Amino acid sequence: MISWTADQDALRNGLAPWLHVLNDEHVELDARAEFPRAKWEAVRRTGLLGLPIGERWGGLGQDLPTTMYVLEGLGEGCRDAGLNFSVTTHLVSTGIAVQRFGSPALRDRYLPDVASGAVIGAHAITEPDSGSDALAMRTRAVRDGDHFVLTGQKAFVSNGPVADVVVVYARTSEGGGPLGVTAFLVERDTPGLVVGPPTAKMGLRTSPFGELYLDGARVPATNVVGAVGGGFLVLDHVMKWEILCGFAVNAGEMRARVDRCREYARGRTQFGRPIGTFQAVAHRIVDMEIGVRTARALLYDAAARMAAGATVTTDIAVAKVVASEANLASALAAVQIFGGNGYTTEYGVEKELRNAVAGTIYSGTSETQRNRIAAMLGL
Repeated sequence: MISWTADQDALRNGLAPWLHVLNDEHVELDARAEFPRAKWEAVRRTGLLGLPIGERWGGLGQDLPTTMYVLEGLGEGCRDAGLNFSVTTHLVSTGIAVQRFGSPALRDRYLPDVASGAVIGAHAITEPDSGSDALAMRTRAVRDGDHFVLTGQKAFVSNGPVADVVVVYARTSEGGGPLGVTAFLVERDTPGLVVGPPTAKMGLRTSPFGELYLDGARVPATNVVGAVGGGFLVLDHVMKWEILCGFAVNAGEMRARVDRCREYARGRTQFGRPIGTFQAVAHRIVDMEIGVRTARALLYDAAARMAAGATVTTDIAVAKVVASEANLASALAAVQIFGGNGYTTEYGVEKELRNAVAGTIYSGTSETQRNRIAAMLGL
């Protein structure tokens, strides 16, 4: 059983005074697919965006499990899942990448604003033709004196339409394989970088994503994150953090959903009795409870092993599959439990189902994760 210290609880409980702001108009904002700027400002004031960033740069210097624990609290308390997704994307895509792999100058220049949320971060990995096959990217970066010239197109860039800085992954070698990819920190106003409009999507609508176009964008060589040719190492580390932090948020959302469904099932009467007394309804809620407990155990176990320096390729993949599919099953069960009310937008339950679908796709699809597990099993 996981136990938390008083200091860790205090960090998580520190979100409570802000939840009324973060939950304001979450259904309406989703319907408008509007990025909630006012809520982002509220998140900035909580200090949440600096959780894993060192104190030297204005962060809180917390470890991975603690960061996940606080983010789980965000998921449990905030019903704006798009906002939650933008928070984790910003935190890991730019903060974790630059802190772990950036040069001292790059850290000093960017991390204070990343930790405070004064700038919004994103990363550009996927391309229209490559999907989950990140190593098949076509975006190129060619050295030209003290700069690299980037040319190509990126798709599904979460936070892209509102980002101030983007970590762009591009190929710097003609040969294939992981040693041919490099990560670059690119500012939004870089000539040659064009940010496309938000793409309409099924769920997580308050977290905008879209395409980026690079047409001879000149990026200083000093903005390379890590080593030239070392972009896959950056990406691998960032994706581990993304999965663990993102699905810790989902675990919090699942916990809140179980509680809400339990209360609804106790109060909703059909055929003269609360619907929670019907075995079909009760078992749905039990399965939701099993799902969230299993997901949490796998996520925190993987985080503990990763923090201890263990190889966690299989652990992360298993946790991602279980957490994403349990979240989707939980959201579908909630719609069924709420019945006709769950199908309406008024209760916000259908929104949670639309949001949950994405989890089986982003950060490596369930199929990709199963292939990875099979490979690690020698299959």
